[in-house]
Amino acid sequence: MRRGSNLGTTLAVMLMLPLAACGQQKADEGAAKVPSGPRLPVAMSDAPDWQSVSAEVTSQDQAQVLARIPGVLTSLSVRAGDSVRRGQVIGRITDNQLSYQAGAYGAQAAAAQAQAAQAQAELDRVKYLATNGVYAKARLEQAEAGAIAANAQTQAARAQQSAVRAVAGNGVVVAPATGRVLRADVPAGSPVAPGMVVAVVTAGPVVLRLDLPEALAAKVIVGAKVRVDGMVGQGVVTRVYPAVQAGQVTADVAMNGLDARLMGRRLPAQVAAGTHRAILVPRAFVATHYGLDYVTVVAKNGAPMQVPVQTAPAGEGKVEILSGVAVGDTLAGGAQ
Repeated sequence: MRRGSNLGTTLAVMLMLPLAACGQQKADEGAAKVPSGPRLPVAMSDAPDWQSVSAEVTSQDQAQVLARIPGVLTSLSVRAGDSVRRGQVIGRITDNQLSYQAGAYGAQAAAAQAQAAQAQAELDRVKYLATNGVYAKARLEQAEAGAIAANAQTQAARAQQSAVRAVAGNGVVVAPATGRVLRADVPAGSPVAPGMVVAVVTAGPVVLRLDLPEALAAKVIVGAKVRVDGMVGQGVVTRVYPAVQAGQVTADVAMNGLDARLMGRRLPAQVAAGTHRAILVPRAFVATHYGLDYVTVVAKNGAPMQVPVQTAPAGEGKVEILSGVAVGDTLAGGAQ
């Protein structure tokens, strides 16, 4: 009877060993499924409110090349797209009337010079005779006054000739700044008037200029982030112009990688206008399968669960989770 009892005990132990081994194997498999990557507690943070705006690649300033005298644009050596330096001669305006006036004043100066020479000779002769008692002192004073008047006429004619030459010198067209020519649409040989725009040259660094709706004027401040579709990195608002024109406010953005070869190019952009509370996570915590985004949520018992989520780009390597997880959940990195 005792022998039968020992046999039953032995059989029970032998049956329990495989069951224990099977349970241990399942525990090992469950432990292997627990992700070993970084953990991220889900919390709320401030996220920028991105507003779509229109942007234009331009220079910080634009300098106009103006005609300073009336005449004919006899030459223009630049075209749109050419690079120029400040003070470079790019054209010339000629007014034939100025050359005629300069010649006339030159002739007057020559005649006045001849009269001055004659008056000086007369003065020398009168001085000699007055010294010898031939002429009275009054005659000498008259000769001195005539010589002074002749010299004054000579100086006046020369000054008028110099003034005309100075005006003619304003016909030289020079670049007011170092940059690139945006427009030079006045052909050589065309008549021009004072103040007429001959060319337009960029001045200052290349910037991205935003056209903001009037409603965003108070929300967009200096230092606000800006992103452009198709460009890596973000820009920063450096200036908001204090004027509203046609219901829009202008702002300048400093951004690396702008193509300065196409001034005036329009680009779609987004500007950060305020903030809102949202769930932001690094992009590495989100995996995409068949067009759907998933995150790995770690349960309280340590088991991983893949949860589909709805996301939106947030910039700087992060995404905003719109739905699928809640505050207090724990995410595991390396979602598959």
